[in-house]
Order: sequence, then structure tokens, then C-alpha cells
Amino acid sequence: TADDHGDDDDHDHEEEEDTGGTLSQDAVEKAVSGEGGDDAAEEEESDCPQDRSTLEGIFAEADCNRDAIIAMITEKMEAGEWGVNSDNHLIGPTGMEIDLNECPADWSNTHGLSDDTMRFGQTTVQSGNLAAYGNLSVGMQIYFDYVNSLDVLSGRDIEFIIKDDGYVAAQTIEYVDELIESSNVHLLQGLGSPNGLAVYDKINDECIPHPFYLSGHPAWGDPELHPWTTSYQMSYSTEAVLWGTWIKVNLADKLPVKVAGLVMDNDFGLAYEMGFEAYVEQNPDVVAEYLPVRHDPAAPTLTNEVTTIAAFAPDVFISMTAGNPCLLAIQEVEASGLLDELSAAFTPSVCKGIAAYLAPAGMAADDWWVVGGGRIDTTDPGKIDLPFIKFARDLISDAGEDPDISLTGEGVCRGLDFTEAFRIADALPGGMSRTNLMLALRNFKVYNPCIMDGIQTELKGNSDAYFIEGSDFSQFDAEAQSWNIIGEVVDANGGTPNCRWDKANGGCR
Repeated sequence: TADDHGDDDDHDHEEEEDTGGTLSQDAVEKAVSGEGGDDAAEEEESDCPQDRSTLEGIFAEADCNRDAIIAMITEKMEAGEWGVNSDNHLIGPTGMEIDLNECPADWSNTHGLSDDTMRFGQTTVQSGNLAAYGNLSVGMQIYFDYVNSLDVLSGRDIEFIIKDDGYVAAQTIEYVDELIESSNVHLLQGLGSPNGLAVYDKINDECIPHPFYLSGHPAWGDPELHPWTTSYQMSYSTEAVLWGTWIKVNLADKLPVKVAGLVMDNDFGLAYEMGFEAYVEQNPDVVAEYLPVRHDPAAPTLTNEVTTIAAFAPDVFISMTAGNPCLLAIQEVEASGLLDELSAAFTPSVCKGIAAYLAPAGMAADDWWVVGGGRIDTTDPGKIDLPFIKFARDLISDAGEDPDISLTGEGVCRGLDFTEAFRIADALPGGMSRTNLMLALRNFKVYNPCIMDGIQTELKGNSDAYFIEGSDFSQFDAEAQSWNIIGEVVDANGGTPNCRWDKANGGCR
């Protein structure tokens, strides 16, 4: 593990088109076909044990990987190659450089730390149409409580401070100000594309770590202008290319096809819409016509929008929305009679959760597809006996919460990655600090047992800004209440160009 985080800037990835935040069509098709050649992402050999059949084996592997990363970063810091240099710049791998002289005059590397706490602020949605996503925070808190019980952060507990912004960007701005100015947080994190875009300039100007943002917007892959913000889930733009690739491979005898997209009318939906429009423009032999139909994020019904789509008579329907509208889309597509006419219907990766979005739809959800981002649903009957999934469900039950809420389980899984980064930062020279946390995050490569085997999770300096760059293609079995993976998972780790988001001029630059 340590070896493949060396301070080399030599990346042999093929030249990509200037479509930051998106795996190129060529890279995706090579990954899908398994013909990635010399540049294909492969599991590197590791000196760490890999007994993933038991919980003890999984944690032993995590300990070993963490120790290797700590040793590698420490060696670089002690050699004066990484860390805060004499010019007050934070230096890390593959071009990582943050000028700390541009931070506020009262900035402190240890702000938000006390002898016994690390204050972690989060803005999220716990009310309104997207309230189900608030269960992510419930799961994260449960995992943080577990880690606090282990006493592995130099005597500090993670104090998780959650603010419900209702998915309203103006409220996110107010809460971020409050968390910075009054709550004295060490780091910040949030959920929702419009919400993150409203505050990530400020958070980066304030030099506050902003890791693992809960959204797949491609803008989080901008380590040069927004070095304090890091991505987590697969980019929505890459998901859009994977939709197109699925169509090309699986509907070959019907090409070119007509595709309709139901698009949430905000920055989140726009990322999907722009990503798929770019694919359509480049692949007229795959998609003959594309109709995006937008809806208000707070819409109580989608009947009019789905009626418009049904009149278009598409071959493929793609839901590019989030929260309760995902459920409404499934119900409305069936009620309109459109489902019987489609060759395929897709729900988005953000609505893969069975309990929240598929189960309430009953048999209407049967055979829907998802480009799922490689995440394992902790409520899936076919997965609940996996060692870490069972452990996560037990943690949730012991905390008095419902283990059959998909997003609570997902929160536990995401809590694991946060705490692994915290433990790495805490063990570096000087202990826990904002700069050590960023070194940990920009040298982060772990095995997360809630991500499907075959998908690597990695962040590396300025050269790899997307943590997850792979996915499953799965189809829902409503009777079994389970996602069935169809074919092999796709992974192109390190292949996504960085994104300098420019909404006014077409997205990533």
C-alpha cells in the first residue's frame, strides 16, 4: 500500500478529452470490456493480510493498511518532502500544494480540537422531500460512537454537530457560517449538490477540511482551486456515460434509441443532464433523440412530467432525481403504462436504497436498473450475512435504530472512511491537525467492505481526485427485495480528469 503512494508525478493514463469529472467513453468501454491494457486499474500486491471472510480479518487488513500509509507519509514528512514547508505551504503527493499564507489571519491548524474532543460539523437534510438522506447522519453518528468507545484518537472523541438545512442552499450558508464562527469546528462536511456549491468556495477560503462530500457532483474533484474539498461517491457525469454504455451494449439491435430523462431542476439534476447530453452529442449512433423533462425539487407529484415523457414514447427512461421523487418516478411510470413500453428504466445511484425508494413501490420497481456506484445495500437479503454488513446492522440495532433503513447502514459504512482518515492524521508527526488530515485524505487508499470487490477506493494528491470511479450494473428483483449484479463491476481508478466547475460554460473545465 505504501509503495503505490510514492511521490511520483508519472501517471501513464491515456490522454483524456477535456471533460473533467467524467471518465471518457473510451476508458469506460475498456473497463466494461476488461480490455484496459497496461493502464487498466489493477489490484496492487500488498503485504497486508486479506482475510475478508471474517470481521477480524477485515479489521486486521485495515490496521495493516493504515500503518503502511502512516509510515509512508511520516517518512516523507521527516525527510522534509511533505508537510508544511518554510514558505508555509502544505506539500503532498503528485503536485499537492496549498498556500497556507492565504488562510484567514486567525486560522489555526488545531482549531476545533480540545484535549478530549474533535468537533466535526455537518449540514444535511433531515426534513422535506429528501429527509430520508438524514439517515446517513444517524449511521455516521453510530459509527463515530463505536470508534469513540475504542479510544483510538489520542483520547479525543468525535463530537458530531449536525444541522438540518432542509436541502435549502440559503439555509446551508447560514449554518456553515454558524458552524465556523460559533461552533468552532475542526472540519466540515455536507450533503446536496446545490448546497455544497453554495458554500465550498467559503470553506476553502477558510482553509477548513471538507472531506467526502455527500454528493456525486463532479465539482468536488478540483484539488487545485478547492484543495480542502474531497469527493466520495462516483461522479454523476461518469454515471451518465455508464448509462449510455449500457444502452450501447444491451440494446444493440435497437440502436439508435430514444431516451427520456426526468431531471430535478437544480444543480444536482443539471450535473446529470449535462453529463448525458454530452454523451448523446458524441454518440448519435446510440441515442437518436433525448428529451429531458425537469421537475421542481419540492413537487408533490410527477404526473404531468411523466405524461409528457410518455407522449415522447422513449425506449429508455432515466430518473435523474433524488429523494422522494425517485419513488414517485417509479410509481408514475407504472401508472402511466409507460413501463410496459420501455426497453429499460433506470433509477439513479443516489436512490439505490431499497427501504427508502424501492420497497415502497412494490412490484412497480421490479426489473428497474441502476448504475449503483458499487455500494452494497446493508438491507439487501443477499448481503446481510457478510461479516461487516452484519456488524453494521448489529451496531445500528444496539443503538436503538432500525437496521432495515438502507441509508442508516450506508452512514455506518461512510463513517468507516472518515474515521480511518482521522486515525491516520492523528498518528502523523504533530498529531491531529487540519494539515495532517489533508495529507491523510490526499494519500487515502483503503478497503471498505461496503464497496463491491473489484472497485478500488483511492485519493492521491492532485492526480486522483475521485475516491470511487467504478460501478455495478444492477437490476432490482422486487419479489426478493434485492439488487442483482448483472455482469462484472466496472472500475477505472485514477482515470477521471479533474473538474474545474464552470456552470455558465458547460460544466467541468
